[in-house]
Amino acid sequence: MVGGLALQSLSSTFSRLNFLLKPPLPYTSRIIRTQLKPQTQKPTSNLLKPCCFSSYPSNHKISKPQFRTIASSSRDDIVILGIETSCDDTAAAVVRSDGKILSQVVSSQADLLEQFGGVSPKDAKEQHSKVIDQVVQRALDEANLTEVDLSAVAVTIGPGLSLCLRVGVQKARRIAGKFSLPIVGVHHMEAHALVARVAEKELQFPFLTLLISGGHNLLVLARDLGHYVQLGTTIDDAIGEAYDKTARLLGLDMRRGGPALEELAREGNPKSVKLKVPMKHHKDCNFSYAGLKTQVRLAIESSNIDKDTPISSTSCKDRSIRADIAASFQRVAVLHLEERCERAIAWAAEIEPSIKFLVVSGGVASNQYVRTRLDHVVKRKGLQLVCPPPSLCTDNGVMIAWTGIEHFCQGRYDPPPPADEPEDAVLDLRPRWPLGEEYEEGVSKSRYIRKARTHASLTSIIQASMQQRDQSHPRKS
Repeated sequence: MVGGLALQSLSSTFSRLNFLLKPPLPYTSRIIRTQLKPQTQKPTSNLLKPCCFSSYPSNHKISKPQFRTIASSSRDDIVILGIETSCDDTAAAVVRSDGKILSQVVSSQADLLEQFGGVSPKDAKEQHSKVIDQVVQRALDEANLTEVDLSAVAVTIGPGLSLCLRVGVQKARRIAGKFSLPIVGVHHMEAHALVARVAEKELQFPFLTLLISGGHNLLVLARDLGHYVQLGTTIDDAIGEAYDKTARLLGLDMRRGGPALEELAREGNPKSVKLKVPMKHHKDCNFSYAGLKTQVRLAIESSNIDKDTPISSTSCKDRSIRADIAASFQRVAVLHLEERCERAIAWAAEIEPSIKFLVVSGGVASNQYVRTRLDHVVKRKGLQLVCPPPSLCTDNGVMIAWTGIEHFCQGRYDPPPPADEPEDAVLDLRPRWPLGEEYEEGVSKSRYIRKARTHASLTSIIQASMQQRDQSHPRKS
């Protein structure tokens, strides 16, 4: 049974208006990826507190001209700009509703990750501020469009680092206000799941999705757009964080982190170091990588490896030891994924017997070893594995723009913000924002699980909004 949905009146809900079109299918895909080197100008110091989803006062009036809506567009000519700044990459893209990717721009913060050994929220925010204008402008230029050609602007509002989210939402609201464009607030994890629908035209609801990245491990049954059931989540550290931590301890290039570890693991014996698979006795779909990280750290310490010595400067024997540890770590880390996915497939089939696909997305989904192992799992279960192209697995603007298109076509968007919106406007960010409601059998009994939430789940918000709409506008029999 799915946990009860929050039906209370929520001030921050989707605008529903009167447009209820279906998402356009089939989709086609053309990827244009541009690596942009950050510039050195100083970041802006004025920060808004961004918001989406009907956060205006009840007496707020939209200044003319009125914004354009999908009622005046065909289903295939909606064009949306997507902006993503939830963590450590500044990204923007322009996507059309037939699935064509008109542009994709990403400014990486790999050098900062190397410098600080991970994400530093304040420094990440400053870097976003330095490059956001240039990233967005290049996305428009690559698409050969201007703001007046857009149907709407989509932007990540959560989950993520609040300082970083703020930069993207501020930029999106400036554009939407100046050009009278609707604005779509996007859930970052939903976007990772839905971007697979750009490339895989057969992928329709319902489907199972595994989202794996530096900050998230999430198993979700996607029953419909905006309707998700959480089967499992991480109770401590995510797999991507474990990859990065192990890579650092092995003296690998932190600008590449997980990919560097995957390469080194190919040289090693995956059974040479005895490591325990996490949570073997927990018959649920939740994840834990904190204990595995500790096991690896102890193995490295017992091998007298100096993590401050880059692997490029080590002897052949030392490199072999590091490769064995990398391979052993990767085998056990992915075994944990395999076991959880097998159980999740069984649970999902009980809820939605028609599921045919497992979508694996997020940064770690770029790992070829992960893809190969999970492909074996789904084939044994009679399903098909769907993974977005590697450039769409890591954080990107395409996934935000596409998710914006899907919701925009359902009438879920907000009107343009005021063009003269004050800098101290109280706006909405959702750093901790669940995607779906928990499946009853999947609720973790661990006392370590992070249960704090500051917002109702996306699913409960949408369903509550739909009920309010139906009550206000009952259908005629």
